[in-house]
Amino acid sequence: MILYYEYNASMTYDEFLNKFGVKLKYLRLLNNMTQEELAEQLSVDPHYLSDIECGRRNITLKTVYRIAQALNISISELFNI
Repeated sequence: MILYYEYNASMTYDEFLNKFGVKLKYLRLLNNMTQEELAEQLSVDPHYLSDIECGRRNITLKTVYRIAQALNISISELFNI
């Protein structure tokens, strides 16, 4: 299953955060990782990762970079929402 959302210029910021979180959760599960395992690799609290996956957190580019590394994907794949 590939999650792909066509870009919509009228997408709100909250919708973007939610779709990013859904994509992150999908990729994490595809790698058979728990939130705790991924959070440990990212050096973040599991609750912080949960908030990202639920679309409640804005993250830094540094965290985006770490996520891509931990999931062994390109940054562009992560943003292909």
